[in-house]
Amino acid sequence: MASVCEFDPITGNIPATKVEITVSCRYYMCILYTQGVESKQWREFGRTEVIDNTLNPDFVRKYILDYFFEEKQNLRFDIVDSDLDSYCNIIFFTLLYKSCRDCGQLMTPMLHIWLGFRGIPGKKCGTIILAAEELGNCRDCVTMQFCANKLDKKDFFGRSDPFMVFYRSNEDGTFTICHKTEVVKNTLNPVWKPFSIPVRALCNGDYDRSIKVEIYDWDRDGSHDFIGEFTTSYKELTRTQSQFSVFEVSDNTLDFCNDGSLFCNRCSAIIVIAINICTQIHFTVAIDFTASNGNPSQSTSLHYMNPYQMNAYAMALKAVGEIIQDYDSDKMFPALGFGAKLPPDGRVSHEFPLNGNMDNPYCNGMEGILDAYHQSLKTVQLYGPTNFAPVVNHVARYAAAVQDGSQYFVLLIITDGVISDMAQTKEAIVNAAKLPMSIIIVGVGQAEFDAMVELDGDDIRISSRGKLAERDIVQFVPFRDYMDRTGNHVLSMARLAKDVLAEIPDQLILYMKSRGIKPNQSPPECSPEAGLSPTSAI
Repeated sequence: MASVCEFDPITGNIPATKVEITVSCRYYMCILYTQGVESKQWREFGRTEVIDNTLNPDFVRKYILDYFFEEKQNLRFDIVDSDLDSYCNIIFFTLLYKSCRDCGQLMTPMLHIWLGFRGIPGKKCGTIILAAEELGNCRDCVTMQFCANKLDKKDFFGRSDPFMVFYRSNEDGTFTICHKTEVVKNTLNPVWKPFSIPVRALCNGDYDRSIKVEIYDWDRDGSHDFIGEFTTSYKELTRTQSQFSVFEVSDNTLDFCNDGSLFCNRCSAIIVIAINICTQIHFTVAIDFTASNGNPSQSTSLHYMNPYQMNAYAMALKAVGEIIQDYDSDKMFPALGFGAKLPPDGRVSHEFPLNGNMDNPYCNGMEGILDAYHQSLKTVQLYGPTNFAPVVNHVARYAAAVQDGSQYFVLLIITDGVISDMAQTKEAIVNAAKLPMSIIIVGVGQAEFDAMVELDGDDIRISSRGKLAERDIVQFVPFRDYMDRTGNHVLSMARLAKDVLAEIPDQLILYMKSRGIKPNQSPPECSPEAGLSPTSAI
């Protein structure tokens, strides 16, 4: 069960724990939706993979979400049948069923919940099986490679097409699928490709927990033939990293025949740290000054400066900035605005400094940014359109100058509406994905943010001009989903900061790994100002 702790306004800790939900269906595919606290609208959280030609899929992809002990968190599982038209490469979905559950009902000692569902009135369509487990804090990752020798032949014509399935054991003695290898065609002596997997997915940080490995012969119709299995543990897999580990494969029958041998010829553990201590984080903020926000002098405006409480822009800025500023040594942050007419000539700018200083856009700490933001509202005219590409390219120029791992750049964009330069922004993000850079987009107000979800490449990696982004660097959240119904703005800000910053460590680590920069290596020293002239950037 989740542990209960008091909210700490200094650190932003709230009573939450990471929960992993595993889904098995007796039919089809599953999409999970979460419900916003204030708006009550359903928002897609994630979807499982599609498993072809089976009515009883056990999905490898998990849902990992925050579980708040003190809240009722409604979850909706949509079960769909997915038909793939390979000619036009479009997936068509047929909605079969919707089931709503409170997340707290999953956090029980039983762990597994079986739900019957109906799609057509009067007809039982199948069963969805939900299993939840609180995740440990282990962030290690392990890379493994397996090969096998003399596996049992299952095909009458030709050899087998073997693949491996990994399961971690649960507290109630059941097993949960956590990884599948690729299929190696037509061989009894397969060599599978190396793969990396988080240790908490394999054993949730418990090195002695049992890991079951099954080997199957792949069949096109989904009725894969069982070859054999063996049981091991993470400790056993990593005990002899410099030599082969050998496992005998058995199909658990009484014929006393060996169904083959499997070799683990590579198992190297990587201890992952959240932030490289040698990496300097640079934080830049960009604020939407388009006319759709409303007249700042009127209380209906998203930019209205209420003397008694912060507006949504200020709350989002303070929530994220006060945490990330601790990773920036000088606490000097570039603060930009976009979509406004500037004095004295009324030219429209999508990349202007909030402090009005074209030669030095840096503000001193969060208070400096907030002061510059409030001052800008008195001097510029809100206009439009809503263009993101200029500020993305602005930070990308900085990031391109230092790619040795010594510095990492985070851009926070706060906006109220629909983006106007989608094609240019997608191209800018694809180009920035190969740089040491992440982008956080916070949507304020009640507008539709469908375009922002497209930029957040959690499900479908963003692309431009046929070029796929090297990695996912964008995280989007609508601020309205984090508004506390009791009016506790401190709690709302803490929740927002927790979610929008959750992906930054993994994005940073992915960049470091792609460039071969290891945590125990100290990158070449580089002054934050080296080659980063604010004048040239603006």
